[in-house]
Amino acid sequence: MIACTAFGGPQAHFAIFLKEFVEKRAYITHEQLIELTALCTLLPGPTSTQTITAIGYKVGGAPLAYLTLLVWIFPSVCIMTFAGVGVNYLLENDISLAFARYMQPIAIGFVAYASLQFIQKVITTKTAFLLMIIATCVAFVFHKPWVFPIIIVVGGAITTLKFRKYPRQKDKNIQIKWRNLTYFILVFVIVGVLSEVTRQFSFGLPFRLAENFYRTGTLIFGGGQVLIPLMLTEFVQVKKLVSIEEFSSGYAFSQLVPGPTFSFAVFIGALCMREYGILGEISGGLIAAFGVFLPGTLLIFFVIQFWDELKKYRIVRASLEGINAASAGLVLAGFALMVLASYQSILSINILILNIGIIIVTFLLLQFTKIPPPVLILIGFLGGIIF
Repeated sequence: MIACTAFGGPQAHFAIFLKEFVEKRAYITHEQLIELTALCTLLPGPTSTQTITAIGYKVGGAPLAYLTLLVWIFPSVCIMTFAGVGVNYLLENDISLAFARYMQPIAIGFVAYASLQFIQKVITTKTAFLLMIIATCVAFVFHKPWVFPIIIVVGGAITTLKFRKYPRQKDKNIQIKWRNLTYFILVFVIVGVLSEVTRQFSFGLPFRLAENFYRTGTLIFGGGQVLIPLMLTEFVQVKKLVSIEEFSSGYAFSQLVPGPTFSFAVFIGALCMREYGILGEISGGLIAAFGVFLPGTLLIFFVIQFWDELKKYRIVRASLEGINAASAGLVLAGFALMVLASYQSILSINILILNIGIIIVTFLLLQFTKIPPPVLILIGFLGGIIF
């Protein structure tokens, strides 16, 4: 039921998890939910997905956790896969996508709003603010896929120097089971090797996509908003497998879909495989789902076993400030890159002014009203059809 009704990002999902799993069913306590959310924020991967998977792990071990994961992502993965198939069908049959003309500025308005919400949540010190600004500038100037993980690692390393302000905790007794981390590394190596070996062959695209999405799922801190700069750079600007119009429309459409915001990657995966026909598009969606969801799942399974002891280390708690600040910088850079890519092809000043107005109105409506995001998306589609 939750997978079909949980709209919004991690913040909205937290309230739903609190009501359903703590207050109604008492699977875990309020304190445990807060701790699990904090842990999943610290780890790379989709925060909401990791949190609900961790709840399943707490209640029924690994089997229930995997079942919870599949049930949680299934509706959104199906919807976004067939959204990609539908968009490509329209393009192949020369059916205009003009009805989606307002999706691009609306999507940018959503990213602007998500950026502000994310920043308000994680930027609480002057150090974090400074790191965010530096990360934004570096990511904007050097927007290459390999730059983003370096930004995050450096951000976390810098704030570990502030570990002394955190109280010392004793009686640390970490017992680590390495199986899930081994799986995580093994899959990373396998998809990386297959990507390189098949790079020169026509059938190599699925393997390259598997590596791309698995790497993306490994590098994302902070939720679906941070997907924007990585995927925009990877699939629009570098590989040119998806146009900025398709990218923006897919992101906007993902706001209509319940469940994890990482399902946006599934839409991109489907479009990347369009040259293989409809079965290829469906395969592309499944490959993307595998890539972006599996790394975070394996990592939460690995860490949750010794999290209670690990969080006693001050250096671990201190690093979270820098990781979050760097992630906020990536979100801001993603917003700036999306704006730049969107308006490089606009030749009419009237269209430019109209789109800027739509971005501002979308942001203000999200910030100061309670209009649900799906309503704004539907209004945008309706406006595109009428005008």
